[in-house]
Amino acid sequence: MKTKIWDLRNHATEDANVDAFNEIKNIFEAGGLIAIPTETVYGLGGDARNEQTIKNIFAAKGRPSDNPLIVHIHNVKQLDVFTKHISQEVKILMNQFWPGPISFILPLKKGYLCESVSGGLSSIAVRMPSHVIGRKILEFVDIPIAAPSANLSGRPSPTKFEHVYHDLNQSIDGIVNGDQSEEGLESTVLDCTQYPFKIARPGSITKSMIENVLPGSISAKNDLNQEKPIAPGMKYKHYAPDTPITIIYGFHQQPSSCKDWSDVAFIFPKDKRKYIPKNATFIPLCENERDIKGANHNLYQILHDIDQNKKIKEAYIFGFENSGEAVAIMNRMQKAANFTVVKGEKL
Repeated sequence: MKTKIWDLRNHATEDANVDAFNEIKNIFEAGGLIAIPTETVYGLGGDARNEQTIKNIFAAKGRPSDNPLIVHIHNVKQLDVFTKHISQEVKILMNQFWPGPISFILPLKKGYLCESVSGGLSSIAVRMPSHVIGRKILEFVDIPIAAPSANLSGRPSPTKFEHVYHDLNQSIDGIVNGDQSEEGLESTVLDCTQYPFKIARPGSITKSMIENVLPGSISAKNDLNQEKPIAPGMKYKHYAPDTPITIIYGFHQQPSSCKDWSDVAFIFPKDKRKYIPKNATFIPLCENERDIKGANHNLYQILHDIDQNKKIKEAYIFGFENSGEAVAIMNRMQKAANFTVVKGEKL
């Protein structure tokens, strides 16, 4: 399959590039697959009403079919035809955080979306992206678009056009080039099928941010390892590069100089550079351990890069305190490292 490329970085409106937007719309309506940029990661989009399209998404990614997809919309009115019983509390959160990096799991009204898009569940995750190009595409196409991350299943998610091209060129109909994703991590997924709500996948919209809007609305207990996943990233291996990764906590001194570190990468905040062995590869993750936003933005790019560096055989990555803002990035790091952890003094 020949994959069509549209570079819309300087053409965010259909008026600037009407032919491209018409091509994209026609392909979506015909059941094709197109990778589109969002502020979180690039998504592999397809018509959420088309059963064969959804099967093709699972096939292109090599994704388990019981792993539900997130449906992307541009207007809350689109929810009327495929969701039901949206509470006033959910509407308050939508008004506060949409468009933006949060998905809401809502009761599904059967008959409009195809059954496989929800993984056979009676609920559906829905998101309204804020990315100017992705949002304009959704407006122009004006159908619900199912869009998991545009990568091979289990691999680090794509935050740049080049990542999508590497994984999916010649296996999907098209890729929209829209620069690097701003957030860098997938959206927060909030299960709104019960109250208090549950965070099914952490993201940049944190528990405290939600509770600042609706105090007491988040359950104290979250089960992120359910047998039947209700959101992407809950059950299967995710975000992992081919290069083995280990998380380090409490790294406050240089490790032994006796070891040959020449094929090892240390992915650390810039202000920890002094602790890295001189013959190791230092990769800056962010400015300092308080710069969680910078770490979120850079993580997947780094995981892609270390696989391209033939010199690097293994990598150590800085472990943040797993609370507050850092919950999302530690969720991704732990899965990328297969929960392999070491204390700094053990190196």
